[in-house]
Amino acid sequence: MKHIFIKTIILSLSLLAVACKGEKQKRDFSTLDKPFVESYNYNRSDGTNTSKGKKNANRKNTFEVKQGLEIPIGKANIPSLILYREGYTTSYNAATHTPNWVAWHLTAAHTNGPIKRKGITFQADEEIPAPRVDTYDYIHSGYDRGHMCPAGDNHWSQKAMEESFLMTNICPQEPALNSGLWNTVEKLCRTWAEQYGDVYIVCGPIYFNRKHKTIGKNKVQVPEAFFKVVLRLKDEPKAIGFICRNASAKGHKKTDYVNTVDEVERITGMDFFSQLPDDIEQQIEGQADIKDWN
Repeated sequence: MKHIFIKTIILSLSLLAVACKGEKQKRDFSTLDKPFVESYNYNRSDGTNTSKGKKNANRKNTFEVKQGLEIPIGKANIPSLILYREGYTTSYNAATHTPNWVAWHLTAAHTNGPIKRKGITFQADEEIPAPRVDTYDYIHSGYDRGHMCPAGDNHWSQKAMEESFLMTNICPQEPALNSGLWNTVEKLCRTWAEQYGDVYIVCGPIYFNRKHKTIGKNKVQVPEAFFKVVLRLKDEPKAIGFICRNASAKGHKKTDYVNTVDEVERITGMDFFSQLPDDIEQQIEGQADIKDWN
């Protein structure tokens, strides 16, 4: 079954920045990164029709969507304990006491469900070695217990909902960011999952090359920023990234934090969506226009 996608050439470059070790140049953190979107088409071999009547293009790429497409290749030489959960997979860092990344495949069916978060409490993760981060590390810290994989993505399963409250899925997050922009982007991802059938998501903390603030008796390290990357395959493959400083985003729009996946990879040292064919990965990770998602 042939599936054809056509992209429009758009060229717009701007700069974003986070202090990264060994970089030759620094980029302004606050601006957008909107590179080109190049035309291509492909055949998808999973048996699902995603073309929706789009016109034929000149070249075809065939690939099969494999399980675990959302799992990134993590940064080398950092502590990483991989934990598989009902609704997500996480790489836990025992040095920072936060996840390196959390990844999940969000389907339209998972955006709603009968399971409520009321009465579910944050819990230490018994699957990691002691000393374990506890909810008490966050008390009077000035930071929220910020979900990486949000509770709102897990109403479909009691187990998934409960596991979203494990402390290995949590980072210290500025309250205004947690309840504001970060929550807005989470809702946006659920809207996209409903609109396109499913999306693949990876998010996590960003630590600058500096000494970090810590909270609690376990000295949980406070991130300087957070990233999120999102991939869709249906209709036509697109990827988009967000980087948010761990601070209030009041007065800013979500578009102020849009970045290419390539830029997020540069900043985090990770490789996202590496199971995609190289040509498709290169093209979709070099673009970031939120208008393509509406």
